[in-house]
Amino acid sequence: MENDTKPAMSVVSVNVGRPREVLWHGKMVLTSIYKYPVEEPILLKPDNFVGDQQADLTVHGGPDKAVYVYPAGYYDEWRRELPDMDLPWGMFGENLTMAGVSDTTVYIGDRYRIGSAEVVVTQPRLPCYKLGLRFGRDTFVKQFLQSGRTGFYFRVIRSGEIAAGDAMTLLARETHGIAVADIVRLYARDRFDEEGMRRALSSPSLPDGWREWFQERLDRVS
Repeated sequence: MENDTKPAMSVVSVNVGRPREVLWHGKMVLTSIYKYPVEEPILLKPDNFVGDQQADLTVHGGPDKAVYVYPAGYYDEWRRELPDMDLPWGMFGENLTMAGVSDTTVYIGDRYRIGSAEVVVTQPRLPCYKLGLRFGRDTFVKQFLQSGRTGFYFRVIRSGEIAAGDAMTLLARETHGIAVADIVRLYARDRFDEEGMRRALSSPSLPDGWREWFQERLDRVS
């Protein structure tokens, strides 16, 4: 009998998209939040996938936000909360829809192999108004952040090809790692948790922008 067991962590969908103009509140907005699945293996480069491009590099993209990942399991929760909406893979603007992961089980600094690429987790996703544009409702940005189901970003350590069905294998975890969900919690809800902020600052993989935010916050509450 063939072994048809699926990997514990695996790619459900690889999604890419180019910038496009969309009418939103009477103005034309340039956005790359519209991502669509691709069937064939696709090359992940240091800044993004081939065929993918960010519209506003001042707030999106760059080495620390090269790949946006969204857990596939979260789709089930959103479908219950938004029964009137069609939610295909890539709806949240993610490059990788992943099975077997969540913001509580993935840690800042986690290093993974996916396909022939190697990546490291850098930070959670903080939504901008363009997520509201994609969902057709301004209020969704706040709803998304308060849900705690934000997903996370990868920095690319080694370029390589990735395809739907590829396993994601944990290669290394920092000794003093902190879960992606805890970063979001400290930012959105528990802004007086000094111990939590110090733990976040102890992660060497946390990007400078987040490090500065936590240090400034800690200085104010200490």
